Amino acid sequence: MRTWGTEGPQQVGCRGIKVSPFDECLAHLSKTDRAEYFGRLGAGANIDHSGTQISEQILKGLLAAVTDPETESARFGTVNFTEATFNIADFEGVEFAGEVSFFEAIFKRAVHFDSAAFGGDASFRRVLFSRGVSFGGARFTGQADFSGSKIEKATQFGPLFCAGDLDLTNMTFAVPVTIEASAVAVRCNRTRWESTATLRLRHARVELADAVLIRPVAVTSHPSEFGTPDEREPGQLGPSELGTPTVRVTSLRGVDAAHLVLTDIDLSDCEFAGVFHLDQLRIEGNCIFRFPPQGVRRRWIWPERWSRRRTVLEEHHWRALPAASGNPHPGWTGRPATAPSRSSQPADLAATYRGLRKTFEDTKNEPDAADFYYGEMEMRRHDSARSLGERRLLWAYWLLSGYGLRAMRAMGWLAFAMAATVFTLLFWGLPAHPRVQPITGTLDSGSDVRLSTRAPVPGGAAPGPWSDKLSKRRVDRALRTAVNSAVFRSAGQGLTVPGTYIEMTSRLVEPVLLVMVILAVRGRVKR
Repeated sequence: MRTWGTEGPQQVGCRGIKVSPFDECLAHLSKTDRAEYFGRLGAGANIDHSGTQISEQILKGLLAAVTDPETESARFGTVNFTEATFNIADFEGVEFAGEVSFFEAIFKRAVHFDSAAFGGDASFRRVLFSRGVSFGGARFTGQADFSGSKIEKATQFGPLFCAGDLDLTNMTFAVPVTIEASAVAVRCNRTRWESTATLRLRHARVELADAVLIRPVAVTSHPSEFGTPDEREPGQLGPSELGTPTVRVTSLRGVDAAHLVLTDIDLSDCEFAGVFHLDQLRIEGNCIFRFPPQGVRRRWIWPERWSRRRTVLEEHHWRALPAASGNPHPGWTGRPATAPSRSSQPADLAATYRGLRKTFEDTKNEPDAADFYYGEMEMRRHDSARSLGERRLLWAYWLLSGYGLRAMRAMGWLAFAMAATVFTLLFWGLPAHPRVQPITGTLDSGSDVRLSTRAPVPGGAAPGPWSDKLSKRRVDRALRTAVNSAVFRSAGQGLTVPGTYIEMTSRLVEPVLLVMVILAVRGRVKR
């Protein structure tokens, strides 16, 4: 135990680990003993100063003791600063060759790790950054664990490069912050954003489950490498190892999406179940969703082809289940065996698609919103909790026009209906002879005359072989009748009794199909 004096403070209640072979921690060593300790160190030395008060002067001496004279850069081996307290800390350009632990450390003032290199896993768990913190150009070849830490003053966090996972779980950001990182994964589960934040990321798989967003938070895929050519991602962290630079968000469960903005994000592996205020989520730029399996596939004895549309991962999981619609559909992505046994039902998926549809509609992106409207209607059609009548009506709506979104399907049915009208009129709808009208008039001599002719019975169809029924004149009459029926007009043709009912039916069905064609085209080109 020491008292305050020329040699240093008294070691009362000190939690610092003792420096061997002395009986005191680094902060309480005499100048002579401290100098002796520093003299025994060298580049790449392993150190353990858990619980120690590290002043600016002590840190400078420590860094000088591990500086490589050839590179003039400080290099540590394994480092343990668990529960240590730092005043001013500057680790700029320092190399940590082994594992690093700053667990529950406290940085009272600004701390700099710019261009620092971590050769193993680095733990910054439950660290308090009371002032600014900078990791610009820092490189992690292992995991970077910041879980449970709190940043009270910082405006820039990175850019940093991590060959493993960047774990921000349970972190608290009390001030506006910009995070720039290139990593395999960025875990933001249960992270608390008390102010605005921007995450500019590359390569990363992002988890945002149960994150608390009090102010707007934007997650965007950075289009190019960070930094100058000399500060770019090192070889071991390059695109060949990390894959595509597109950022993938994999979980939004439990997030209030009212404050979340996603830009140029891959959402093909994202599960939207459990998201609050999904209709207020902002999706901008080129965000990627999953698509149904392409090509013609066989389901039992029936061929099956899926139209191209944006889908969510939960629909893939549902359609891949054996219980979905009786038997599974081939080609859809099933839930991995290691994933939690959560399965969304059609009612849940309908709500998800409804929220995403409104998200796109609010940004005036009607064409892309149409895909999510299609998904919503699909799930309503398969929802066994709905009435059978409603589901049959939705089935007919899907069959005829793909819920008013498939123009080619509706045009095909319209062409079929018009062809059927022409065919039936040719054989049963047009009379054998045109209707003859009675003629009345007055001669020039002043005497009245009345001529009367008897028309043939309109119910008689043309007799004889098919070639007589398919004459050019009759085809023209039948075609005009079908075309006029499609636009709510009567053809004005003399028809048989069956032909009258055929025309009435076509005037009811064909305009509906025509409207579906117009709606489908409008849904894809509407601004």
